[in-house]
Amino acid sequence: MILVGIGSNLAAPGYRSPQDTALVALAQLPAIGAAVIAVSPWYLSEPVPASDQPWFVNAVAEVVSELSPGELLARLLALEARFGRQRGERDAARTLDLDLLDYDGRQCATAVLVLPHPRLQERRFVLAPLSDIAPDWRHPRLGLTAPELLMRLPPGQPIRRLDDPNGGLR
Repeated sequence: MILVGIGSNLAAPGYRSPQDTALVALAQLPAIGAAVIAVSPWYLSEPVPASDQPWFVNAVAEVVSELSPGELLARLLALEARFGRQRGERDAARTLDLDLLDYDGRQCATAVLVLPHPRLQERRFVLAPLSDIAPDWRHPRLGLTAPELLMRLPPGQPIRRLDDPNGGLR
């Protein structure tokens, strides 16, 4: 199972909202070699760490791809750049954030790619949509399902599931 996290808290140039930005980016995943199998419902989440930035919209997509994990990550980063993503300060507001969360349970740690994503088990905005889309998925290192990881999180990281007809596509 290949899982991609999608987030935005700033509208990209030419888009009305962060969710519009994220939806259009999601629709472009097949063009970069990642066919979308399923998409979780969308969530509205407070930035982590908490700040005065706008809240994020977040979802998780299951994709299939013939690309290697490194090549898929490179294409995800290029797609972020096309939507105006500026890399600089960590945890800054962003037009688009595409994270390669898991690639068929592979484990690796290079200067460019860490699988599974090194902080996914700490993030409610990843684990809630991941629990919706793949409740039986297990963290490759920890052996726990997304719902189990979600229940272990400390209080905080407010999120709210959005009632949007474009979310929860299957």
